[in-house]
Order: sequence, then C-alpha cells, then structure tokens
Amino acid sequence: MTTKPAPTQKTAKPRAMPLADVRPFLTAIAAGNTDPRSELVYTNPYTLLVAVVLSAQATDVSVNKATETLYREASTPEAMVRLGVDGVARHIKSIGLWQGKARNVVALSQILLDRYGGQVPHDRDALEALPGVGRKTANVVLNVAFGDPTMAVDTHIFRLGNRTGLAPGATVRAVEDGLVKRIPKDLLRDAHNWLILHGRYVCKARKPECWRCPATAWCRYGDKTEVPTA
Repeated sequence: MTTKPAPTQKTAKPRAMPLADVRPFLTAIAAGNTDPRSELVYTNPYTLLVAVVLSAQATDVSVNKATETLYREASTPEAMVRLGVDGVARHIKSIGLWQGKARNVVALSQILLDRYGGQVPHDRDALEALPGVGRKTANVVLNVAFGDPTMAVDTHIFRLGNRTGLAPGATVRAVEDGLVKRIPKDLLRDAHNWLILHGRYVCKARKPECWRCPATAWCRYGDKTEVPTA
C-alpha cells in the first residue's frame, strides 16, 4: 500500500524588526562593550588582511594559533614572499583549505609590493581584486583597519539578521544591504563586531541562549528558548 507524502510545511517569512527597535536592540547587546574588537590577532592592516583571508571556513582561534608562528617569520609582504608558498603552508596546515590559502597569501603579498608599495589599499575595488579576498573580507579590512562603516556578513550576522528580524534577507548581500540601510549611522561601524560576538556567544546557531540575551524585548524570534533545567 502506498501512502501519500505529508504536505510540505511552509516556513513563515521572518518579520522585520521595526526601525524604532533597531537602536535599542543594538544598544542592549552592546552593553558593557563600548569598544568591540575583532578576535583575530593582528598588528597592522597587512596582518589583519592575512588573518581574515585565512579565516575563511576556519575559526578565529585556529587562525590565531597559525598566525602566531607565521608572523614570527613573516609579518610583512616582503617577508611573506620570501617565505614562499611552502613556507606559509608549513604554518597553516592546521586550518581548512590551507593549500589554496598559502598560495593566495603569497600572491596578494606580491601584488601589494608591485602595485601599492607594500601597503594595504584603502579601496574596496583594489582589495577585492586581491587573491583570496571577496566582499566580506574587504568589508572586514575596511571596517577594522580603516574605521569605515561597513558590514561584513558572516554566518553569525546572516543568522542574526534573519532570526531577530534586524534585516531579513535570502542572500548575504540582501542582509548586508538591509543592515547598512536600517542601522543608525553612528552605530554602524561597531555593529559589525557587536553582532558577530552576539551570534558567536549568545544567539548561537543550534540553540540561541535567549534566557541570557539582553535584547529579547526587541527581537522578533518567536521560538525563544527558556532557561535550561538542571
């Protein structure tokens, strides 16, 4: 006997957070962290750029362990080119996609020497033209190294944009554009790190810890989790 397949249940579209709630939501998650920082270890725009390129599909913790030894040998474009692909690879084999990342780090270092005097350009198009650098990486460098009000949408920010209603969108670019449009300009630069840290430590992917979130009053997530029982 054949059985009819169960009807597919449609998922309700996320409700956008009212604009009036965006500022108090961000202010709440920012409480006690007025100067949010990237958890990647870096000393200048170049070491930040390398760290962000290495962080694709890898945790900040794993990248920091790799760059701790890498930067002892090579913390400038000149030294990185001298170290070469095999030398870079020796330090970063513990992180994902290390073969391609080693090639990209050496190649982008050579381009910085050839075209920009060894400096990281403060220009989106120039950054995105570098090997291993996409829009998200460029946004991180522009935000963290140069203080621009950009929004680098990683998995955490994409999740929060949709889950909380802060900026619902089907694509990374849609969420980015929504956040840039909806977040007050005076909060936009710091909002990048506030949202990443909130997604990493509170509004987690598998089970958001709503019981310790200071912004539940403004969050549009309907299925809030309760305090776990012992």
